[in-house]
Order: sequence, then C-alpha cells, then structure tokens
Amino acid sequence: MTDSTFLARPGACPAPEGSPDAGVPWHYGDPHGEQRRLLAGEGWVDLGHRAVITVTGPDRLTWLHSLTTAHLESLAPGASALALVLSPHGHVEHELHLVDDGAATWISTEPSTAAALLEHLDRMRFLLRVEVADVTAAYSVLVEPVPGRHPTWPTFELPADFGALEPVDPVAARYVPHRPDVLVGREVLVPRDRLEDYLADRPGAGTWAWEALRVAAGVPRAGVDTDHRTIPQEVGWVPTAVHLTKGCYRGQETVARVHNLGRAPRRLTLLHLDGSAPRLPGTGDPLLLDGREVGRVGSVARHHELGPVALALVKRTVPADATLVVGPIDAPVSAAQETIVTP
Repeated sequence: MTDSTFLARPGACPAPEGSPDAGVPWHYGDPHGEQRRLLAGEGWVDLGHRAVITVTGPDRLTWLHSLTTAHLESLAPGASALALVLSPHGHVEHELHLVDDGAATWISTEPSTAAALLEHLDRMRFLLRVEVADVTAAYSVLVEPVPGRHPTWPTFELPADFGALEPVDPVAARYVPHRPDVLVGREVLVPRDRLEDYLADRPGAGTWAWEALRVAAGVPRAGVDTDHRTIPQEVGWVPTAVHLTKGCYRGQETVARVHNLGRAPRRLTLLHLDGSAPRLPGTGDPLLLDGREVGRVGSVARHHELGPVALALVKRTVPADATLVVGPIDAPVSAAQETIVTP
C-alpha cells in the first residue's frame, strides 16, 4: 500500500486506525459538505491506497477472460469491466476494476488483497504470453463523480447498473429490482508525479463522503461487505460482474447452480441505524433477530441526509420488514432494513 500525498493538505484527516481506507484522507473537515459536492458532480476522492496492476502481452484478454467471471476476450480499447475471481467453490476472493487501453489491461483492486491477487495471477500464467506488474508506486487511483472516460488516462467507469434506480437488464432486476440510490462516477489512473497538475485547485473529498454515497446506493465492496463464504448472487453482482453464458472459469458451477436451480443463502440489505445510539456498529458485528444471529454488518457510514447507515448480509429467510439488532449485546443498535437483493 502507498500512502497518499494528500494527507499533508490543510484540513486532511486520516482514516481511523484499522480502516480499509488507511493511508488516504478520510475527510477535509466537512464530510457532509463533501458528500453534497460529490452529488453535484464536483471534486474528487483520493483512492491512492488501492493497488494498481497491469497485464501486458497478446494473450492478456483471453487469459483474464478464462480466470474471471467477466466476458473480457473482446474488450475494446478504452472499455472497462467489473470482474471477480472466485474460489473453486464459487466464493468471492477478489474484486477487479479493469480497463484495457489496447496495449495493457489495468486493474485496480483492494490493497488488502493485492499481494494474494498478484501471486494468483503469476501462478496462472503458464506458457501464455502475458506479463503481470505491480505499478502502484507509479500510478494512483482517483474517483471523480462524473460519467465517461478520461481522454488521457486509463478509466474504469462504474457499471451502469450502479447509476440507475431501475435496471434495464431483466437478469439484474431478478437480483436487485430497485436500487435505493444511484452511484455515478469513474476511477481514473493517474501517474503520481502528475497528480497535482491534474487536480489543479479542485477541492477534494475524503473517503467518508464517497463511502456514504456508495452505501446509500447499495453497492458492495469486496472484503468489507463480503466474507469468505460470499457468492456473487448474495450481493447483487449478477450480471454486473458475472457473465452467465461465457466459457468455464473457476467457481462457475456454483454460480450456475444457484442461478438456475436455487437461491442464495444470504442477501445484501441496507440498514437504517438508530441515530441515538452511543456508538455505530463495526464491520463484522453480528445482526440479531429475537436473540438469534442472522447476519453480519459490512460497511458503516454517516450519510448527510439518511444519517447512520450500513450494508449487511442477512439470511434469506429473515423477513424484509423485521427490525434487527446489531450486537454486541451490551451496546445494541436497532436497525430497520431496506431491501437491496431480493429475498
């Protein structure tokens, strides 16, 4: 992980210890105002702690196509895709934000899983004409709350499903029939030595603001809203990150079986938390219904309009209108559900 140069900016406050966003600014003194600026399509968010990986060579797209859940073999220059790497049993291991520039495929991923992803990719090269490189020290990830590709730098565009309340794809509607809010934006991969010139005097926003908007839109984040048992259907990643008719890839059997024959054991839900509670829950805290554990808390945020909110994975059989309690039991927080993934 590479720390941000923007932590030295006036008003920059680092993320709390243990946060998945350690190393970049959490806010610049006005997290709610920063959220409103992002919603107005202004500013940027430093995600320079994310890992940036390149894959080069003539076989790169067909190789990545075979390793991930996305359809990548015909990815056009400038186009981007959300992809997952699954375990043999179909559990989510890595979330990849990809863009191809015609000569290289650029990947942005969570810093906590970057080393494992690099090891996996290197191990799977065999005799194919591909080269994998960690370029995090040279390139930084910036989120901008606007659609479209940047004319100069590689750009991962957030999937269209995240920017619409009602999905157009009937398969997407099967899993997320109505999104609680929209999330519009792009990740631009900018050389670190060009950051100051690129940003000029535009005001920045911290990860607090971006995370609050992401949570309110019901967009999951790997390693925070997922655990070692998560399958793509549970968090609504079908078909946004999972192509259902492409060739074989690791974990495909589980994805196909659940899609065609069954239902996922858990579902992603948005929690509206009791704002009068003395503390907010933390990622991994248990969710209780009538004293029984029925799920886990993922991302937790303070939204400028909704107040304290969180994403959570709960058992599919939990009634969608049930009020849940977040433990630990000595400081419980009540939580009302808003459906994201259909039961």
